[in-house]
Parts: sequence; C-alpha cells; structure tokens
Amino acid sequence: MSSPAQFRSHESVSVRVSPRTAALYLTGSREGFAQAREFTQRTLGCWSLERCADDAVTVVTELAANAVLHALPHTSTHEFPVRLRLTLRRAHLVCAVTDPSDSLPVHARTADPLLEHGRGLHIIEALSDHWGWTRRTPVGKTVWAMLPTCSRPDPDPTTHF
Repeated sequence: MSSPAQFRSHESVSVRVSPRTAALYLTGSREGFAQAREFTQRTLGCWSLERCADDAVTVVTELAANAVLHALPHTSTHEFPVRLRLTLRRAHLVCAVTDPSDSLPVHARTADPLLEHGRGLHIIEALSDHWGWTRRTPVGKTVWAMLPTCSRPDPDPTTHF
C-alpha cells in the first residue's frame, strides 16, 4: 500500500504544454509532495499569481494526497502515473490531478473534527469556486478545483481595522 512517505515526483518528466498550462508527473517517494508544492509555487510565480499560491498549494497537496492514498494502492504506478496539471484561465486557476483509479472521490461526512483523515475534499471545496471530477478513457479520473485569480470582494468591509 502506498503512503505519502512513498510518494515520488520526477521533475525530469515535467511538461510545459503552453504558457498557460504546466504539468508534472508524480510517482511514489517522500519528496513528491514537496516537489508538487514547489512546482505549483514556481509556476504561479511565472504567471504573476503569487497571491493565489497559499490556496493553490493547499489544494494541490490535498488532490495529490487523495490520489496517492486512494488510487495508487490499487494500480501499478509504472503503467499510469499521477499527473498534476495547472491551467491558467481568464478568471481561474485550474488545479487538476489525474490518477489511474476509476473510484469516485469520496466526500466524507464526518462528525468528528478530530479525525486525521476525511477532510481533504471539504478543504478543496472551501478554497475553490468549483471542484469536481471527470472520468478518463480508458481508465482513471481527473479531480479538479477552480481557484479565483482575482481578489474576492470582502463581504463585510467593517471587519478590517
């Protein structure tokens, strides 16, 4: 069974498809999450989106963790690696992770806030404007989240000092 400690990323197989898209293939070792976060921060820096970096890094980490914990244990990573893809759209940054599992993402309904697992999709939902998943052919799925690239208006301007 794979775990985050066994997650690995090969920067040598990263792919820049266009100036508005960047991708990184992720396979099993300890450095994988750190490399995915660094890749996200570096890409957002190139796109002058540093203001989105904290939320994007959190979303990327949650998406990658879900793929590693739930998808990779059931497949051979050599046949179908996990792929992180960042796409810049007019008003959104799309963070997407493709994995080899056909299992749907599970939005856990937990009443215990102290549980160690089960809140990843809740975090993604809270930070993104939209999130969802798409089946891949012949196997796998892509789980994605759309983060706003423009500052959101403060709902209550009196809350700032």
